[in-house]
Amino acid sequence: MSFSLKLDRIAARAAELRAMLAEGIGGDAYVKASRELSDIEPVVARIDDLRSAERAQADAEAMLDDPEMKELAEAELRALKEQVPALQHELRIALLPKDAADERSAILEIRPAAGGDEAGLFAAELFGMYQKYAALHGWRFEILEYGDTELGGLKEGIAEITGRGVFARLKYESGVHRVQRVPATESQGRIHTSTVTVAVLPEAEEVDVQVDEGDLRIDVYRASGAGGQHVNKTESAVRITHLPSGIVVAMQEEKSQHKNRAKAMKILRARLYEQQRASLHAARAADRKSQVGTGDRSERIRTYNFPQGRVSDHRINLTLYKIDRVMQGELDEFIDALIAEDQAAQLAAQD
Repeated sequence: MSFSLKLDRIAARAAELRAMLAEGIGGDAYVKASRELSDIEPVVARIDDLRSAERAQADAEAMLDDPEMKELAEAELRALKEQVPALQHELRIALLPKDAADERSAILEIRPAAGGDEAGLFAAELFGMYQKYAALHGWRFEILEYGDTELGGLKEGIAEITGRGVFARLKYESGVHRVQRVPATESQGRIHTSTVTVAVLPEAEEVDVQVDEGDLRIDVYRASGAGGQHVNKTESAVRITHLPSGIVVAMQEEKSQHKNRAKAMKILRARLYEQQRASLHAARAADRKSQVGTGDRSERIRTYNFPQGRVSDHRINLTLYKIDRVMQGELDEFIDALIAEDQAAQLAAQD
């Protein structure tokens, strides 16, 4: 199907939906039609802009034969010859297949990898960086689990980031983040390299993942580490093992066993949902592996070099010399570039 015919069909579908709603349909049919129309209306508005620009271009070309109008027509054509391709490009991007999880909230998991105490310290800083990024976007950042080290580093940090389109932006952050700097624990002034793993999972609802209680082994135990006197008095910590997949989630952040269980189930569903998504998209990823990578948490994606004040994203060869601002949550320049690269790869695959 040609691009122009595809646009005509979308515009026709919008007109059909408006007519259906005007006829006064009710119940589920009304809800379904309203939602579909809401989804395609922004695209239809851009189609109208494109058609208007194309008509204006045709009119200007027709005026070129008129000596009195030629100069005006040429000026208008110069602008339209930029506007029409730009609108076409916007629409091609708008019509790319959508990731069903893009509009969802997300579960963020951060763990130190190689580098000992320094990896834990940087993991804590990354956790704070994403907390600041969430605040800049007006998203809710709730800590589900935070295990710290004696030096103030992070053993494991898990957070729920709630808001519209969280996963669409943060999904590019999954992978290995590398830091190069002189650790606070280094007396010789030598630069060390450490790594931290970041995983961003789309939040899953119960309807997305059916978890059979018979597939779960649930252990309760006394929490360890910080938490007050309740640590030694109550078995509030919960460990859930999903036997078919082998996924284990432990939670002790809350004083309530019930709350810890609910949080653990939320994380378990997110991991199972991501496992399902990875399986479904495996074939597509094999056919089209773009520069932005696979989102695999074992893939090195970014290096933070403190002595040189730079942050480099290895997937798109983008380096920014503003590490202080990046660590304050200013990640949009990277994420916007990653989204653009991903869209370009999808458009190239279509061609």
